[in-house]
This record gives sequence, structure tokens and C-alpha cells, in this order.
Amino acid sequence: MLKSLRPALGRVLTPVGRAVARTGLSPNVITVVGTVGVVAGALGFFPRGEYFWGTMVITAFVLFDMLDGAVARVTGKISKFGAFLDSTMDRVADAAIFAGLMIGLNRDGETVLAGLALYCLVSGVVVSYAKARAEGLGYTCDVGVAERSERLVIALVAAGFHGLGVPFILAIALWVLAALSTVTVAQRFHTVWKQAADAARAPERTP
Repeated sequence: MLKSLRPALGRVLTPVGRAVARTGLSPNVITVVGTVGVVAGALGFFPRGEYFWGTMVITAFVLFDMLDGAVARVTGKISKFGAFLDSTMDRVADAAIFAGLMIGLNRDGETVLAGLALYCLVSGVVVSYAKARAEGLGYTCDVGVAERSERLVIALVAAGFHGLGVPFILAIALWVLAALSTVTVAQRFHTVWKQAADAARAPERTP
């Protein structure tokens, strides 16, 4: 859903990436620092019930982490290892955010919502793994109503407003995320199943 914004976002981030590149920071360092900041914000604030400030810290480091691609492009330091590192660190950051929410909500006595946060954590991992595994097998799997960016925006906006005392917003967001993640997993399973079935029905080519 947010893919249409990527070209515009790239145009905004490119000059910022040039400025950051002049500091000597490499894309991989930016990726690691951004992830460490997100993990610190999520596990340092959410478990103590400080959802607003946790969201502010996480958002700041998420925005910083977005510069790794821009710096890589302007410096020509695009590499397969960088892509691997970025994807892996994204999974670590996502897990920390939902784990922090789960711990904080359980501390607040919101056991159902804590369980939903856990479900969102697991389903988010499955969404990402399904795509990675499918592409590793040669299929295309770029489908889904809720990819990482959408899930992150919904979770952080809701957590921030929850920290400001807005009632029910985090509960609604977690239910929506759980539903959207489930639909996305189903979409990816169906997409890969259809490609596999089409390949199995195709006549074998003789050498």
C-alpha cells in the first residue's frame, strides 16, 4: 500500500544520504545503529508502559535506518551482504517492537492484547519468511495487503496515541494487524501454490 510513496521518498532521502555519506558512515553501520536504537527504544520503554516516548525513540531510529539505502546509492556501496544485513536487522527490529508491546501490555494486565502482540510478532516473521523462501525457490511473492512498512506504521501510530491516553486505539490496531497479517500470509501461500501448480501442469521441455 505504501509502495507508491517510495519514489517520492527516495527523492527526499537522496540529498540527505549525500550529506550523511560525507560523514564517512557506511550503509552497514547506519543499518546496525538504526536497529540497535529501535531495539533499545522498544525494550527500554514499552515494557515500562512508556508507549509514547518509546514510539518517539523508535520512530527517530527507524527514520535514521531508512538512510542506509540512500547512502548506499550515492556512494555506490550497494552489496548483497548489505541487502542481507538490512533484511535481517529489520526482522530483529520488528521482533523487538512487538515483544516490547507484549511485555508492556502483559504488565498492564491486558493479557488478550499481549497475546495479540505475540501473534503479530509471529505472523510478521511468517510474512517475511514466506517471501524470502519463495524467492529462494525461484517464485515471485511480492503480494500482500500488509507488508512491513504498513505493519510498522499501524503499530507505532497506535502505540504512540495509546501512550497519550487515547482509548481502544492500540486494541483496534492489534486486531487489525492480526487480521491483515493473516490475510497476507494466505495471499503469499496462494500465490506460490498457484505458480507451483502452473509449473507442474506445464509440459516438460525436451533438451
